[in-house]
Amino acid sequence: MISKLKLFAVATLVAFSGNVAAQNGTNSPYSQYGLGSLADQANGFNKGMGGLGQGYRNGTQVNFSNPASYSSIDSLTFIFDVGMSGQLTHFEENGIKKNARNANFEYVVAGFRAFKHLGVSFGVMPYSSVGYAFYSENKVGDVDNTIYTNTYSGTGGLHQAYLGMGWEIFKGFSLGVNGSYLWGDYQRSIVNSYSDAYVNTLSKYYTANVNNYKLDMGAQVNIPFSKKSSLTLGFTYGLGHKLGTNPECKVISTNSQTAVSDTATYKVENGLSMPTVLSGGVMLNLNGKLRVGADYQLQKWGKEPFPEYQVVNGKPSYVLRDDCFKDRQKFTIGGEYCANQESRRFLDRLRFRAGVSYTTPYLIINGQDGPKEYAVSAGFGIPLMNIWNNRSILNVSGQWVRMDAGSLLKENIFRINIGITFNERWFMKWKVD
Repeated sequence: MISKLKLFAVATLVAFSGNVAAQNGTNSPYSQYGLGSLADQANGFNKGMGGLGQGYRNGTQVNFSNPASYSSIDSLTFIFDVGMSGQLTHFEENGIKKNARNANFEYVVAGFRAFKHLGVSFGVMPYSSVGYAFYSENKVGDVDNTIYTNTYSGTGGLHQAYLGMGWEIFKGFSLGVNGSYLWGDYQRSIVNSYSDAYVNTLSKYYTANVNNYKLDMGAQVNIPFSKKSSLTLGFTYGLGHKLGTNPECKVISTNSQTAVSDTATYKVENGLSMPTVLSGGVMLNLNGKLRVGADYQLQKWGKEPFPEYQVVNGKPSYVLRDDCFKDRQKFTIGGEYCANQESRRFLDRLRFRAGVSYTTPYLIINGQDGPKEYAVSAGFGIPLMNIWNNRSILNVSGQWVRMDAGSLLKENIFRINIGITFNERWFMKWKVD
């Protein structure tokens, strides 16, 4: 029976990996910039606390946010966690309002204790998403009745398949690392067309394909106050580096009468990169019932260039610019309450979670700061109990996110996150009478 369960878990991980990679997870026009809309990179239980995770240490969950936490995984269990989400987004700009919906699988992760004080985790997580389609219309001049239309569209995103380890070097101090294979692509287009049949159509297509690595290292210091109370400090460092990708821009001018096209192709060598990321946090565990904490994250996007098509003195080019981004900061406060996670009573094992976060803009759009993000979340960890297992959890949370950039587009996102954590006693030695 145990071997069948292991085979099922591995097969499910592979199947969901394909589904995760197939989703783009966004309808935001802001995903037309940079590598797309950046993912939270949080599991179902983190999302209910606003993404809190640097100091979170609990052997019943896989905490991807800090790989040092893997050392706390129970020695008798195999943890398997899969998550999905659905969202409604309300867009507003210059009095125009639109709604959009989407839903997708987000992540699948697993974890187990390999050796004493050494936990292992592996899985697939999102990194960024690209997904949008919109257009704008304007008149050419004040008298001419010619209308020109700009049509914008984009799809794609980046994903990471990771293998991580967390080792408690000595009591209360753990180190960890996540090594990831980062892959994905994006396709973006801008098509400029005219109602006048004598004017050429101009199309620009931006593409890139990424296959590289991602490395994140973490540490946790656990300071006990009593048998069940402690303070945990968490830190992570994400390595910034070039992605070894040559992004491409194709500019196609099409004669509207003859349909003859003239194509120019531009490339930038090694033109994409990811930033150095520094994170830190603290979590207070009171008697094993209440966990409250705060996180801070700094993504150093300000030092990363990005390719842009431009025409200077009539000469077109596709070059790296270093004024597309600024450093991104995220502040998170959240917590979790559970009356008694070891109880057999359903209500005692129910987890209540809440969190808030604020994220500064990292995009610079036409010389103006991109959107700030304000988020509030709340949720539950619902125990799945039967005669064989009382450790698995259904994590459900609701999240509201507002993206505001002043005079630019505003977004209000209402999201439902669902994660199921299967916590099985695979490694327990059973006695049969």
